[in-house]
Amino acid sequence: MIDRRSLLAGAAALAATPAFAAKSAAKPFNPAFPKGFLWGASTAGHQVEGNNTTSDLWFLEHQTPTIFAAPSGDAANSFLLWEQDLDLAKKIGLNTYRFGVEWARIEPEKGQFSQAMLDHYGRIVDGCRARGLTPIVTYSHFTAPLWFSAQGGWTNPESAELFARYCTKVTKAFGDRIGYAITFNEPNILSIIKPILPPPVWEMQKVTLDTASKRLGVKRFVAANVAGYDDIAPLQDGIAVAHKAGRAAIKAVAPKLPVGLSLSMIDDQAVGKGSIRDKMRAEFYGRWLELAKGDDFMGVQNYERALWGDKGKLPAPAGAIVNWSGTEVYAPSLAATVRYAYQETHVPILVSEHGVGTDDDTIRARFIPEALHDLKQAVDDGVPVIGYCHWSLVDNFEWIFGFKPRFGLASFDPVTFARTAKPSAAVLGRIAQANSL
Repeated sequence: MIDRRSLLAGAAALAATPAFAAKSAAKPFNPAFPKGFLWGASTAGHQVEGNNTTSDLWFLEHQTPTIFAAPSGDAANSFLLWEQDLDLAKKIGLNTYRFGVEWARIEPEKGQFSQAMLDHYGRIVDGCRARGLTPIVTYSHFTAPLWFSAQGGWTNPESAELFARYCTKVTKAFGDRIGYAITFNEPNILSIIKPILPPPVWEMQKVTLDTASKRLGVKRFVAANVAGYDDIAPLQDGIAVAHKAGRAAIKAVAPKLPVGLSLSMIDDQAVGKGSIRDKMRAEFYGRWLELAKGDDFMGVQNYERALWGDKGKLPAPAGAIVNWSGTEVYAPSLAATVRYAYQETHVPILVSEHGVGTDDDTIRARFIPEALHDLKQAVDDGVPVIGYCHWSLVDNFEWIFGFKPRFGLASFDPVTFARTAKPSAAVLGRIAQANSL
C-alpha cells in the first residue's frame, strides 16, 4: 500500500538537522519574513457554514447511534455570515484566507450542479480580493455529497472521474481569481489515527456507517474522515487517484494556478535505540509525500510532536503544557515538520494549518510567536515557505468531538453568532502587519 522510498530518506532528514543548526548558528537571527509572505487563517465549509444538509457528514451526525458528540447544526453560521469572517480576518491584520467549497452544495444530486452555489463561493473569492486577502481554496475538506458516499465514496471506481468533473466546474467558475488550490485536506489522517484511536471508537464508527447504509438501503456507505478499520486502505487508494485526476482537471482550466494537497504531519521524534519512528513516518506520509513531488506546493498541517520508542508512542514529558485532549503543546514541532516535508518533496511548503485546541488563550498567544520563530529560522536555512495559515479563524465544529475543542482566533456566540477576537488574534495580527517577529 505504501509507496515509499527506503528508510534511508528518514535517516537523511535526521542527519540534515545538525547541518541546518550549524548554518543557523553562523549568523544572527533575522525576524523579518520574506516579502509577499502569506499570513492567514483557515476554515472548512462544513465546520463553520452550518446546515450542510446534503452532505454525508450531516447524515452521519443524525444517525442513532452515532459517533458524533453533537450535530453541526448552524455551526458558526458562516454560510450567511461569510462577509463577517472576511472582515474579521482583515481586522486582525491578515492578508490571506483559506476556506473550503462544499461539493455537497455545488452538486447536491449526482449530475445536478447548482449555479447559485458556484456564484456564492465566487462571491467569497471576490470578497477576499476586495479586502486584500489572498484566497486559498480547498476543494475537498473531508465532506462529500450524500449520494457520493452512499455509492461507496472514494472506494467507488468512479470516484476520481466524479471528483475531476466537480473540480472542473469549480475552477471554471472562479479559478482565475484564487491564489492557491488544495485538492484534499489531510487525506492521510486515517493512517495517523489508526494506531491512536482505541478499538471501541473504530467499532462505533463502523456502527454509525452501517446504520446509515441500512437507512439508505445501500451496500456500503464510506466517508473520508469517519471510517471502519477495513475501509482505510481502499479509501486512501481512491483519494490518491482522485488527487491526480483533480489536479489535472484544475490545471486544464487554469494552467497557472498552483495546486497541491495538505497533509496532517506530526513532528515525529526518535527516542532511544530501535525507535520505530521511521516505520511510522512511512505509514503516515510515505505515499502522500511521493504524490506531492508532482505538485506545485504542499500544505503542512501540524499540531503536535510524537516521541517514538522501540515499541510505540511514548507519553509526553512530565510537566508539559497540554491541549484540550491532553496532548503536549510543543512549539518547535512546526518548523521541524516543515523541514522534513521539504527534505522529502523539494516543493514549496505552505503551512495550511497550525494551532492549538484550548480554552486557555494565553497558551495560544505564547505558542504562535514561539512556533513562528523556529519557522523563520527554517526559512533562513533555505526552506521555501509560502505562508502561514492558523487554524482556525473562529471556533467551530470539530467533527466527532462536536464543539468542545476550541481552536479559534475568535469565539462566536451560539445565539447571535457575533464574533469576538481573542488576545491571540492580536498577537498574530501584529506579526502579520509587520511581516516580522
